[in-house]
Amino acid sequence: MGKYKKLSHVVYKCEYHIVWVPNYRFRILTGEVKKLVEEDIKMLCEWKKCEIQEMSVQSDHIHLVLSIPPKLSISALMGVLKGKLAIKLFKSYPKMKQKPYWGNHFWARGYFVSTVGIDEDVIKRYVKYQEEEEKRIEEQQHSFDF
Repeated sequence: MGKYKKLSHVVYKCEYHIVWVPNYRFRILTGEVKKLVEEDIKMLCEWKKCEIQEMSVQSDHIHLVLSIPPKLSISALMGVLKGKLAIKLFKSYPKMKQKPYWGNHFWARGYFVSTVGIDEDVIKRYVKYQEEEEKRIEEQQHSFDF
């Protein structure tokens, strides 16, 4: 089933596939810009206690597979990643603020997110088995009642 993580009051496996793109899908994530983005994503994820399973920075989009603690929402994490990365990119490369680029908006507004985990059929079988097992135990307990 994979590796579970622990916090003080929770055991979890919260893994997500996240994809986001620069505005207008410009093919800007190459060379030094790509290196900066990769390094900063690693640093920001470590700061937020997220574990990168896989990362792929393509010229016009980013794919991440992350393990995220349940106390952190995906939208909060994406706000940090996209916000901090845009600030750093504009400080490091001031010409990006000029046309034909972005003004002050580096990333497109949305993002894609999907959970990564156990196969749906496996979960359904587990839940069904648990229900059957609970009924069996309950029947055994009632058979001992006087």
